[in-house]
Amino acid sequence: MEKESDFESIKKKSLEQLKSGKSLLGKDGAFAPLLENILNAALEGEMDVHLDEQERLSGNRRNGHTPKQVQPPLGEVTVHTPRDRESTFEPEFIKKRERILADGVAGRIIGLYAMGNSTRQIRDWMEENLGNHVSAETISAITDRVLPDIQAWRSRPLDDVYAIVWMDAVHYKVMDEKNRPVTRAIYNVLGINKEGYKDLLGMYISKSEGANFWLSCLSDLQSRGVEDILIACTDNLTGFSDAIKSNFPDTTVQTCIVHQIRM
Repeated sequence: MEKESDFESIKKKSLEQLKSGKSLLGKDGAFAPLLENILNAALEGEMDVHLDEQERLSGNRRNGHTPKQVQPPLGEVTVHTPRDRESTFEPEFIKKRERILADGVAGRIIGLYAMGNSTRQIRDWMEENLGNHVSAETISAITDRVLPDIQAWRSRPLDDVYAIVWMDAVHYKVMDEKNRPVTRAIYNVLGINKEGYKDLLGMYISKSEGANFWLSCLSDLQSRGVEDILIACTDNLTGFSDAIKSNFPDTTVQTCIVHQIRM
């Protein structure tokens, strides 16, 4: 009867929150008690396995619980990790000092970070939409995880020859370190290799588009192994052809069809 009444209370609260437009997720959501019960039951099961006959014969016993807030994908909940007298219990389901329980939460944070949101904006969005109270320090720790992967991708070796390489800059509005909207140019280099497959060779960020910055991008391609480009397709920016010829003198430079039409 107790389980049935719990289910009825969850159902009643769910209907009330749906009608009022409130989220069912997060610490105060209708699903929080159900999720907490599942997580706590898993921890208790792990403790039961840990306190086997050998442990009990040695005198080890349960020794209360330690509450902590954790972040599953559905929002913040409170779990009560059981303790033992000898402190030998090492839970696997929710590890000690673990706060983020699934890649889903980290994935959302990295996605928001990739869109140019600050740690404060990500924290506010997570709390408002998911009920996740994630600190700015935790967000920074999560976003820092991807930096080595980004650096490895940016410096990876390239093929020696590319049949065609398109080079153009796209301008975006982003937030600077003082949370002000500014314009940045993303220099994109897309190539077709000798097997006919496309490959994004590099993306470079600058305050504006210019031939001098393109020269540094081309030098980077060269340092990563590119020896020749058969055809370079550009927007005919002033000085761009000279920058290409200085690094790849045998390359044929042509204006892309879109810019030809615009001319």
